Amino acid sequence: MPVVIQTRSGAGIAAILPDLARLRIAVFREWPYLYDGGDPAYEERYLDVYVRSPAAAIVTAADGGRIVGASSCLPLRDEMACIRAPFEVRGLDLDRFFYFGESVLLPAWRGQGLGVRFFAERERHARTGTAEFAVFCAVRRPDTHPGRPSDAPSLHGFWGRRGFRPLPGISCMLDWREPGDTAERAHALDFWIKPLRDAPVPARLLDPAPPDHDPEGLCP
Repeated sequence: MPVVIQTRSGAGIAAILPDLARLRIAVFREWPYLYDGGDPAYEERYLDVYVRSPAAAIVTAADGGRIVGASSCLPLRDEMACIRAPFEVRGLDLDRFFYFGESVLLPAWRGQGLGVRFFAERERHARTGTAEFAVFCAVRRPDTHPGRPSDAPSLHGFWGRRGFRPLPGISCMLDWREPGDTAERAHALDFWIKPLRDAPVPARLLDPAPPDHDPEGLCP
């Protein structure tokens, strides 16, 4: 039976919050996220923003009725303050940007082109509105990180083939607990961007960070 791809919003997302929480807990524990989740109720509360945002969507992959992967997106204006901050501090109109959140996929279904479908379906959804750009951020991990598997691939080429480019100097900070830790630690995440329409990337995203921009100070 082929994997079924579906784009959900509103009540359609609310109905699968337990499945999405399960996926986040399982997949985000892996490299490069190293996120020690484990509280399904917390994950469902985190995901509720996609239920409340009218223009948000989650693309799901289901095999035999079981959800094995999911990928999220919503208007940047509806994202948490940490992620909005690098754009707000530059005086940019948040309505110009659609934020692509996480993609999670169980190991047995990787390598089948579903990651490509996730990007394509999110872009299709984002283009139904007026946003000019898709953006996302990815955790910054050094090559020498002790948790890095020896065969871990870089995703930069994959994102580049999807038409995204990095935004040097545009970053945010998020806190989470890694496996084996007893407390949360700060993590730097770097932004990537892709035009959804025929529009140049705003110069304020290509220039050096403004003097009063401190990504560590902008995010809790």
